[in-house]
Amino acid sequence: MVGLVVAGPAYANTIFDLTSDHCTGGCGTPPFGTVTLAQNGSTVDVTVDLADGYAFAKTGAADFQAFKFNGTAIVLGDVTVDQTVLGQTLAATTGALNGDGTGNFLFGIECSTCGNGGSDAFSDNIVFHVADATIADLTVPNNLGNVFVADVLTPNGNTGPVDATTPRNGVPEPASLMLLGAGLAAIGIWRRKSGQI
Repeated sequence: MVGLVVAGPAYANTIFDLTSDHCTGGCGTPPFGTVTLAQNGSTVDVTVDLADGYAFAKTGAADFQAFKFNGTAIVLGDVTVDQTVLGQTLAATTGALNGDGTGNFLFGIECSTCGNGGSDAFSDNIVFHVADATIADLTVPNNLGNVFVADVLTPNGNTGPVDATTPRNGVPEPASLMLLGAGLAAIGIWRRKSGQI
């Protein structure tokens, strides 16, 4: 008898679109970027990717944080930030963060070496990892219903926060669909050859 191991339908990483506009003078046309969360064992990997033409800024409107988030039962020491910006230092921070009407946040990712405003704006992805956490721990809405906030410099030169409130619905990712399809095809071939059809 031939044994086949077929993966069940894996779902795409949890993705949030940054769509709400808090820029003075407007941020442009959303979405302004995405926040992607992937469960990696007991760690959540987070990637913040801004849309073309947008860059991370450092303004008081977002508490001088490039990105803000909350976490249930996590501490600052659980957060590790990849150094994705050449010549600059990205670091996790904690505190009472509540700039520009986007609500209360406990954690941020700042560029500690960047100048204020758009002087050292960068478009590289922000990538960080939260140990001993689940995606659910990082996606509880704050007091105003916001889950994530990024401080952006827009193509039109305006700056300000943009936020995300709800994830995209879970849709099987293309790689998983291909794996599932290949597995189902293999089962069909095995059943035909063994006379079970």
